Amino acid sequence: MYGTVGSLVLTALVAAPADSSPRHGHDERGTAVAAQRAAAAGIRFGACPAAEGLPPSVRCGTVTVPLDYTRPDGKQIELTVSRAEASGRAGGKRVARQGALVFNPGGPGASGMYFPLVRSMPEFRRVAAAYDLIGYAPRGVGRSAPLSCQDPREFTKAPSQAPVHPNAAEKRERVERARAYARGCAERTGPALRHYTSLNNARDLDVLRAALGEEKLTFLGASYGTYFGAVYATLFPSHVRRMVFDSAVDPDPHKIWYRNNLAQSAAFERRWADFRTWVAKHHGTYGLGTTPQAVQQSYDKVRAAVTVEPAGGTVGSQQLHAAFLQAGYYDDYWPMRATALSRYLKGDPKPLVEQAGPKPSAAGEEENGNAVYTAVQCNDAAWPTDFGVWDRDNTHLARVAPFETWDNAWMNLPCAYWPAPRQRAVDVWAPPAALPPTLILAAERDAATPYAGARELHKRLHGSVLVTERDAGTHGITGGSNACVNRHVDAYLLEGRLPDGHAECAPHREPLPLRELRAQEPRERAMTLPRAL
Repeated sequence: MYGTVGSLVLTALVAAPADSSPRHGHDERGTAVAAQRAAAAGIRFGACPAAEGLPPSVRCGTVTVPLDYTRPDGKQIELTVSRAEASGRAGGKRVARQGALVFNPGGPGASGMYFPLVRSMPEFRRVAAAYDLIGYAPRGVGRSAPLSCQDPREFTKAPSQAPVHPNAAEKRERVERARAYARGCAERTGPALRHYTSLNNARDLDVLRAALGEEKLTFLGASYGTYFGAVYATLFPSHVRRMVFDSAVDPDPHKIWYRNNLAQSAAFERRWADFRTWVAKHHGTYGLGTTPQAVQQSYDKVRAAVTVEPAGGTVGSQQLHAAFLQAGYYDDYWPMRATALSRYLKGDPKPLVEQAGPKPSAAGEEENGNAVYTAVQCNDAAWPTDFGVWDRDNTHLARVAPFETWDNAWMNLPCAYWPAPRQRAVDVWAPPAALPPTLILAAERDAATPYAGARELHKRLHGSVLVTERDAGTHGITGGSNACVNRHVDAYLLEGRLPDGHAECAPHREPLPLRELRAQEPRERAMTLPRAL
């Protein structure tokens, strides 16, 4: 999985930062103090604010955590929490309650407040019978001490262009944009910016556990949620009951986060090839080419056209790429994206504009999510501070993996100019007998979190079991269409039962082509958020 990235000669990152110890005594004491207070206070659940857009069946509350765990009596922030109580019945039978199941969908920057809604899905009904389903917005997200780095109207302005192989002038412009973004984060947030980290997300999770009245945590994390979930398991192993890690981030501290992003870009190239292969198989429906190469030519033709004249006045090459990046996350999107390309080339840009155009109503949420993503990743670890390193590594990689490489680099480049102190990345580790058995899920061709990361996490968490969906690439597989995967999740969460050793599931079925564009996007998986790491 890391063949392309492994061939890069990567310059050493910046020296070890000041905040180098994830087990600093003051942080541990601060977490214990905050958890004790939360256990005494509990969470008052009531009607959800209208801003959450949740039905009356879901109840909402808040939990208070310290901004800085070294100062548990200092400034406090509130995290929003949602809950659907265990139904107690499944298949016409009474089911014993097992406690609270806490969920995080990844990001960083994604909110899990919607999670209780999955109880209506057939794939979750058995789990929803036994567990209170708990969603929450991590620090910085939504109404949980929200972060912002720029005016949302500027963040989502369109159309914009994203060259596959940028020239020197385009690179200089992007460097200045990254510097400005990093300054904006510091100016809008001030000294609090340094406290938005994976370590604090893990500490917040322990305070939430205590507030829910749970002696031990049952947790389901997807994508980035697997990383700070693994940090939680490292810091608080005695507080773990059951943990599911779905689509695991590679926790190797030497790869957090710069090298992980290079690996991700390489993996997206393969997934982009999967999409083009599927489209070529359905040339009779879409007319985009009978080979992956011919489909690429069709895509390049559309990209060149919207670069000169944006579709609908809003979709330039950057918006086009963002829409098709989603096809790298979820194959549910393949029929719709292929239809949009096909219709555009036949003179109808409407489907492409509907799928790729900016949505002003979501501007605030998108800017907030990107701000949290940037703050957490930049704070978590050292990054190269010389653009020459970025330029060399990404230029090299873009020769063989052009689809996502530079777009990924630009998204993360503010970390080269980050004003807050960096931490040393956590060395995720659970020795034998430290943790109860945990479950790791991974699709073999996942691009957002390449499969090598699941193997690395499995190696580091002793007693874990890895379940692989072979020859599949959807990001986030819990609650999806693979019954084999869902059986393993149910067996573990409901009975504590895991397969012996490494288990494999056959891939879910490929999507069928659509001859007519449907009005709605495919059902987005409850586990993930597009653009999550």
